[in-house]
Amino acid sequence: MSTVQVTTEKTYLNRPKAIGIKVRKLSFNPSKIRRHFFANSPVMSHLLTALSSTFPIGEQFFVHSVRNVRDKVQDEKLQAQIAAFIGQEAMHSKAHAEFNDAWRRDDYNLDGFQAWLGRRDAFIKSVHPKFQLAVTCAFEHFTALLGGYVLRHPEVLSTLDEDAIKLWAWHAIEEIEHRAVAFDVYQAVYKDDRTRRIVMRNVTTGFASLTFYSATRLFMQDWRKSVPKVTQNAYGVYMISKMLISLIPEYLSYFKADFHPSEIDYSKIVAHWKDKLADEYGMESFREEDLPQLYS
Repeated sequence: MSTVQVTTEKTYLNRPKAIGIKVRKLSFNPSKIRRHFFANSPVMSHLLTALSSTFPIGEQFFVHSVRNVRDKVQDEKLQAQIAAFIGQEAMHSKAHAEFNDAWRRDDYNLDGFQAWLGRRDAFIKSVHPKFQLAVTCAFEHFTALLGGYVLRHPEVLSTLDEDAIKLWAWHAIEEIEHRAVAFDVYQAVYKDDRTRRIVMRNVTTGFASLTFYSATRLFMQDWRKSVPKVTQNAYGVYMISKMLISLIPEYLSYFKADFHPSEIDYSKIVAHWKDKLADEYGMESFREEDLPQLYS
């Protein structure tokens, strides 16, 4: 093997380590998670499962949109963050694919919806890379907001089984860790805030309708077990309404002239949950020192 080949293959060893973004593998048993895992509420549980069903394809698209323009990024620190972002998203896609596979049943079919998502994914990948990256920026804002809300409100996680807590708390923490990467790449390459805001408006309506549609489909597939739980469903509607109302200010901050994802400080609550996951749930990846990121 030539010196050039060795140098090319080992460039990641010379790359600065991403600060505050760590790739962690999740060890959990999705088959142990109950179908109505959130407070025995079908409404809220189906909503979270609907979100999970979008993640394998969605996370892969986010990585694709960043890789599209990665060669235009000159800053070495941002390149390191991109590598860590790719690693985290790869782990998220894998974990939620395992969750989704464990839930495939004759009366609970995610395949049709995911096939539709695949067709939408192929379409969005055909548009200009700037719009693809703007879509990722918008979704990363949503996932960070939702992740922050979950971690700040212990009642959201307190009703979950242990394996469900591991999945959703781990995912929330890492979405917060890398929430600024796609945005910083977009600013470095395009810096077109008008387009970014327009895309966010379109993504908002699309994301809301997509989530409602997929959650409704799951609810109706499970209607015999879901409909009788009137009290639990009312609680789920209350929790969703409370969450959406409280997140309005953070959502609207995206449209400010000087917006940056890091302006929302999640440091204390993230540190709390990292300690909790390490100490109470035995997730050693939240205790270990950062290691060099080997993703590219």
